[in-house]
Amino acid sequence: MQETQDLSNQRGSLYHFILQQIRERPAQRITFAEYMDWALYHPRSGYYVRTRDKIGAKGDFFTSPHLTMDFGELVAEQLAQMWQLLGQPTSFTLVEMGAGQGLLASDVLSYLQRRYPDCFASLHYLIIEKAAAHVTEQRPRLQHWLERGLNLEWTTLEEIPPNSITGCFFSNELVDAFPVHCVTWVDGQLREIYVSEQDGQFTEAIADLSTPKLAEYFDQVGIQFSDPPYCNGYRTEVNLAATDWIKTVAEKLDRGYVLTIDYGYTAAKYYSPSRSEGTLQCYFQHRHHNDPYIYVGDQDITAHVNFTALQHYGENAGLETVGFTQQGLFLMALGLGDRLAQLTQTEATDIQDLQNRLQQREALHQLMNPMGLGGFGVLVQGKQLTRKETELKGLIQG
Repeated sequence: MQETQDLSNQRGSLYHFILQQIRERPAQRITFAEYMDWALYHPRSGYYVRTRDKIGAKGDFFTSPHLTMDFGELVAEQLAQMWQLLGQPTSFTLVEMGAGQGLLASDVLSYLQRRYPDCFASLHYLIIEKAAAHVTEQRPRLQHWLERGLNLEWTTLEEIPPNSITGCFFSNELVDAFPVHCVTWVDGQLREIYVSEQDGQFTEAIADLSTPKLAEYFDQVGIQFSDPPYCNGYRTEVNLAATDWIKTVAEKLDRGYVLTIDYGYTAAKYYSPSRSEGTLQCYFQHRHHNDPYIYVGDQDITAHVNFTALQHYGENAGLETVGFTQQGLFLMALGLGDRLAQLTQTEATDIQDLQNRLQQREALHQLMNPMGLGGFGVLVQGKQLTRKETELKGLIQG
């Protein structure tokens, strides 16, 4: 990692801000979670705050909504069924958490208005967005919905009253961007990896855990590093922010669903002894690497999601696990296969139509590719649901 730290872009204001925070601490170190939070969300210089292209062809990565509107339409199909299962309430709230550029919201709303007008008429659409730069992109894209009278608002989780939501909290590639703690198994002990500095460069330091919640986390998800024995120096991540988040979401939901789509694993796979370097990844101009200490504020930093933790901490907070599947299977159950078949069953009208069909076909294949987007996890949790209300179309296979 050190050889890349001399890059000129390392000497920006955010870099020096974090160095100053380290120097001001009594132990001359900060947790990796603090470092990651500042690198991504510092109010002036964080990656998600700055107004530059991050998602799409000109950015650092792309998501399913950027690939094709089919993703949003198929998600909308599931949301519409949720509304139906809940008895078609006259007030049905969708809370999108981490709405990116607003593409998923736009596709969901367009599809519901076109195919499920009664559901659309009942909608209250809330967007929770921490990244100010994303809000500036979302507002103009969604402005016409406000002009048409849609009940659309930007808010925060904290502003939503407890037990006030009947509907669905949903997110796509949100939890992977929560700041994580980094830990390591050394000489038979669980220790934490901190960020320190030496001669103006970031270094890592190993010390005692910053909070007992880290050890408790592994007890909660059933991971024992001593059995089977993990290699000395094994390192991984703990997303305590995700456990707090799912508890808060559970508090706000009165009746309905939580739909979480992201890349990740169950705890047994996430913390497999063979995954000895963890899952931390950085994305810069569509290239990925594992050095979070370069391009500070200019690159995305992510860690895979531990879906077992979301399930367990959600259950402790009053959510039941409705189902867990892969994105490819989820979308196929909602009609992706039918869309593929329709592309081949009708003839193209001209060359442009043929090219559009080929592009759409490629996009649909990417959505269900088990080695890529199709391998993402889809977790559905619920609160105050009858058995019938848990029979979701997207979770029925075959």
